[in-house]
Amino acid sequence: MEELSHLTTKEQAKKETFSISLLSLTLGSFSIGMTEFVIMGLLPNVAEDLQVSISSAGQLITMYALGVAVGAPIMTILTNRIPQKRLLCLLMVLFILGNGISVFAPSYSILMAARMLTALTHGTFFGVGAVVASSLVPPHKRASAVSIMMAGLTIANIIGVPLGTFIGQHMGWRSSFGSIAIMGIIALIGILIFVPQTRQEQAGSIIGQITALVKPKLLLYLLIGALGNAGLFTVFTYIAPLLIKVTGFAEYHVTWILVLFGCGVTIGNIVGGKLADWKLMPSILGLYFTVCVILTLFTFTVYSPIAAVVTIFLWGAASFAVFPGLQVRVMSLAESAPALASTSSHSAGNLGNAAGAFIGGWVITHLSITSLPWVGAVLVGLALLLGIGSYMVERKLA
Repeated sequence: MEELSHLTTKEQAKKETFSISLLSLTLGSFSIGMTEFVIMGLLPNVAEDLQVSISSAGQLITMYALGVAVGAPIMTILTNRIPQKRLLCLLMVLFILGNGISVFAPSYSILMAARMLTALTHGTFFGVGAVVASSLVPPHKRASAVSIMMAGLTIANIIGVPLGTFIGQHMGWRSSFGSIAIMGIIALIGILIFVPQTRQEQAGSIIGQITALVKPKLLLYLLIGALGNAGLFTVFTYIAPLLIKVTGFAEYHVTWILVLFGCGVTIGNIVGGKLADWKLMPSILGLYFTVCVILTLFTFTVYSPIAAVVTIFLWGAASFAVFPGLQVRVMSLAESAPALASTSSHSAGNLGNAAGAFIGGWVITHLSITSLPWVGAVLVGLALLLGIGSYMVERKLA
């Protein structure tokens, strides 16, 4: 009886340690998500303080995204021999340093350099963090673990960005980056203490890592992820003018609608992880189909305030429910380089974000703003068709 009680206590302690380990990774992802997006609400403050135009200040967002897209795979390849826990700690140190420099940046160019430094940590942290999170649980719970870690990014949009914007508007924009640096320090301490040293396969050569990445099937799923994100950001980038000019909402209503979208995103992220653990490929394909349907319906519901809000909530939930499963799928296709594959997934996603914003701008210029939802549905539909084709081929070869 005593032995059974001892085992139960041991299992409980192990479960609590795992929860705190995962929470430390989630806090890290929350901090990184906050530093990426908070500047959107502070652009006028930054531009005025550093005496640059709003458009120049906007380049701080663009260059961050490019830093993630281009720098993340390079950073992962160059650090592939560093043990994963040590690498996570190193990335958080660089992240804290980048935000610390942002607090005291005396000029636009130094702030840009600090943003680029933090951008280099973004994709690699999420890539390696996803691998570590999935290694902490049994194989049938991998997607759920990844979704919990990724939830930090989505929660950053709901809580972190409004909070950081509030701090920046009342205490100066530099205070926002200071608060992010403090959260980074807390996440670093959590990773140091609670994240265990995971068993890591012997890292291959740089050429071997790249070879594992350029498999046709893996590249196909990176393309699927990019197309899905392009469909999302074709609409989301211009959601404010869409809601104001077409639906008829006042400008101040947009904020709470975006918070509602963020709630959908967070719920979808968790539910998507559970669905992927249940049936990986069917859930991915089913969710892409659902997004296609919702965006097509949005073409019509955008004219009704209540219907538009409901559609936006469901769209956020379905769009982000895809990500945990897709991340696990990409990692499983590159067994010899899962961290690089996971990181490349974020790079592909960021390229999709940029492409979606560009396509949305083209649609507004050459078609109309009301065409955005169905064009987004077409892009997601292309991702769905590629996914169905790949899945059918796999089943025939099985």
